[in-house]
Amino acid sequence: MPKGYWIAHGRVDDPDAYDLYRAANAAPLAEYGGRFLVRGGQRSVVEGNAKPRTVVIEFPDFQAAMECYQSDGYQAAMRLREGISESDLVIAEGWEG
Repeated sequence: MPKGYWIAHGRVDDPDAYDLYRAANAAPLAEYGGRFLVRGGQRSVVEGNAKPRTVVIEFPDFQAAMECYQSDGYQAAMRLREGISESDLVIAEGWEG
């Protein structure tokens, strides 16, 4: 079964307040088997446009990725970043080819 992925491009306007979001999202990510593959770091936008920060989180499968996002725990964590960051998030199924 293919893995599931959260692929996000974001901007953080208040790093100190954003730390509260990071702390709050740890439990739901762990509960659904989320594992960071990319979490900020160096990158180069070679085509198109993207916000300044890239994050990729791997889940055991697409369903787990969707359930984590929809979970009460993650939704509560997400509210902590309202007004202090902006993000584009895609949840995608991996390819086993």
